[in-house]
Amino acid sequence: MIRGPWKTDIHSYEDARAGAQRYLPWMVFDYIDGAAGTGAGEARNLAALRSIQLSPRVLRNVSARDISTTVFDQHCQVPFGIAPMGMCNLSRPGADLMLAKIAAQHNVPVGASTVASTSLESMHKASDGNAWFQLYFSGDGSGTERLVQRAKDAGYKTLIVTLDVPEVGRRPRELRRGFKMPFKIGVPQFIDFALHPEWSIGSLIAGKPDMANFTEPGWEFDRTESRARADWGFLKRIRQMWDGNLVAKGVCHVGDGLKLRDAGVDAIQVSSHGGRQLDSGVPPIEALRDIRDAIGPDFPLFYDTGVRSGEDIVKAYVQGASFVFLGRGMQFACAAGGAATLAQYWDLLSQDVSITMAQLGCTTIEELKQLRMR
Repeated sequence: MIRGPWKTDIHSYEDARAGAQRYLPWMVFDYIDGAAGTGAGEARNLAALRSIQLSPRVLRNVSARDISTTVFDQHCQVPFGIAPMGMCNLSRPGADLMLAKIAAQHNVPVGASTVASTSLESMHKASDGNAWFQLYFSGDGSGTERLVQRAKDAGYKTLIVTLDVPEVGRRPRELRRGFKMPFKIGVPQFIDFALHPEWSIGSLIAGKPDMANFTEPGWEFDRTESRARADWGFLKRIRQMWDGNLVAKGVCHVGDGLKLRDAGVDAIQVSSHGGRQLDSGVPPIEALRDIRDAIGPDFPLFYDTGVRSGEDIVKAYVQGASFVFLGRGMQFACAAGGAATLAQYWDLLSQDVSITMAQLGCTTIEELKQLRMR
């Protein structure tokens, strides 16, 4: 049966995911929703997040609560930002700009991926300067260094170097669907698109989603290319080139965290790439706790992976996060109904954080962070 237009109200991550699943072709949904291997690594982290218990407190007068916080001296209206995600316009035409604009509205960071569907210059402009550029190592590194200079020229102040993809993880769901960029259209994909006419027509009108940072002559990128040659010397070169904030993303090992701090990065982002790289990897929410214990209370630690709700955001802060980023849920919200449902998801996350803080007897994000110290 052909599925037509659909109105979706967002009251949870699960609502956003269900709305996205109705709207998206199976190939695109499985690309966004998929994980490495059997999905056990993703499931293990979700279970670890769910197992964290929070102690409610009473009679604390939490009538005046403030969920704003600061990251790199930037005052953010909410305690979460948007993680870099590749090819977001696959979820809905214009999704990249929807994310950039809502980040600008709330003055929070939004990751502009190397493989974004919108150019890094356009993302920086649409976000009112709130975009952070996310960098992948590629080939021999020469093209990577060109991208660093391009980000500097565009006015970026923060660079995220993603380190946990020496090789692209095997994600059976997208492989079974024949997902490739650019699209290779065979009979299964043709049927898939025909059964999802709203997405297909919208994408046809908007133009084929592509890796927008590599559409000009001389700029090439293969998302499946090996990045195994990246080493500490590469990081040293990037540090020398980049005089803004430097974030090392994709870290789940205490030893790596300490070495990265000593190598001069300004922040570490604890992440397992949404469970998309190593099926047997440690739960990053547990790695966050361990790295915080080892690195001390003051060094900036960011967190993403498995964050679905306001309570999850609070748990990450209690485990030691300095700031929290969300990925898939934002794409699903865009897919489910565009900017309107993205705003719904954003608002419910903000409200959920505030309600959870009230239950814990906290009135500020700084008080949440102190819960781990007690």
